[in-house]
Amino acid sequence: MSHTVLPADALRAAHTIRQADIVIGIPSFNNARTIGHVTRAACAGAAKYFPDLKSVIINADGGSTDATAEAVLSARMEDSHLLLVSTPLTGVHRLSFPYHGIPGKGSAFRLIFQMAARLGAKACAVVDSDLRSITPEWFDLLLRPILLANFDFVAPYYHRHKYDGTITNSIVYPLTRALYGLRVRQPIGGEFGVSGRLIRRYLEREDWETDVARYGIDIWMTTIAIAEGYRVCQSFLGAKLHDAKDPGADLSAMLHQVVGSVFALMGEYAPVWSRRTSSVPVDLFGFRYDVGLDSIEVNVGRMLSAFRRGCEELSEVWSKALQPETHAQVRALGRQAAEGAADFHIDDRLWTRVVLDFACAHHHRRVARGHLLPSLTPLYLARVASFVIETRDLISSQVEERIERLCQVFEEEKPYLAGQWTGETAPAPAEASRDEQAALEV
Repeated sequence: MSHTVLPADALRAAHTIRQADIVIGIPSFNNARTIGHVTRAACAGAAKYFPDLKSVIINADGGSTDATAEAVLSARMEDSHLLLVSTPLTGVHRLSFPYHGIPGKGSAFRLIFQMAARLGAKACAVVDSDLRSITPEWFDLLLRPILLANFDFVAPYYHRHKYDGTITNSIVYPLTRALYGLRVRQPIGGEFGVSGRLIRRYLEREDWETDVARYGIDIWMTTIAIAEGYRVCQSFLGAKLHDAKDPGADLSAMLHQVVGSVFALMGEYAPVWSRRTSSVPVDLFGFRYDVGLDSIEVNVGRMLSAFRRGCEELSEVWSKALQPETHAQVRALGRQAAEGAADFHIDDRLWTRVVLDFACAHHHRRVARGHLLPSLTPLYLARVASFVIETRDLISSQVEERIERLCQVFEEEKPYLAGQWTGETAPAPAEASRDEQAALEV
């Protein structure tokens, strides 16, 4: 069980409330502008869809300096405005606590899960605090599969702008699907439903003080649920409208922590993924429909400029991380990027091998991990730039077909991964730097 002690005010609240059937968790940091709407949707969802169950909303806050906590505690939805079929047995409790530990979403989740376990909750839903498209129905879709169909983990499935979620689309979804054999489309989506027994499993883990405590929590939760055989499904939530960013903006910390968590879990669960050779669909609940999405402006030039700098400054690291043929192709792409962006393109198979090479370099520690993961950023930006150029005139369904083709390539390259992972394929020889060569000559 997780050893971190709950804050005193959380312990007092748990003692007063004593028991809850449902816990809804909302991590936050300076989200006063949006969290009131999210909290009202949670109140309405609990009252409308689960009137016979006792629900508690818990805001785990990372030290906000705005009025985030006040927005949570003052938010409510009048039952008379919901046209309820039956009157809720109790009101929905709203609580807000600061969490302790490493700053990040994972530490917030830890507090939420500890409270859910202490209250004996049957199901817990966690949602982001910056959502503008959230509705009361989301909580029905995240919680009902657990409460009525005995699922343990409900992942979100929603429509997003074709350039929102590029870390998911280019790395995390294809790799997770190829490794563990389940097509969970949004493995780092931000909204999840979790059973009481899976919460207890999460709290047993000892890796809460790693990058899991920051951006790695979503893929950590998803991977454990899949790899350890818990019952997993998805629920269609419509559009995800939130404070989206240009994928060319600085997402470095998120990329390093998410991908680092994926690679670390690969090491732990190698006996699981090494036996899986294909993927299967996952049950999807909810009614699918088309939605309108916010546009996202993408600066391709900035991404390619970062890639060109990477080619100049990171060649030594890449030569150790990548297989020789992969590295040669990356160098050729650097020359292409220097000539212009109009027809810049990274082939799906090359990109797949870049990711798999990095995973194996991480596993075999060919490069210090503090250098390896940051060196992936320019390559990732190059892949996103290539994807934007290629799909600029495509509609969302066509873009989804492109992502599906990439996923198939990741699955086809599983033997390539297995050979490198076990050492049957020789690792890329490290190219000596000029200083190293001079030292050898001396």
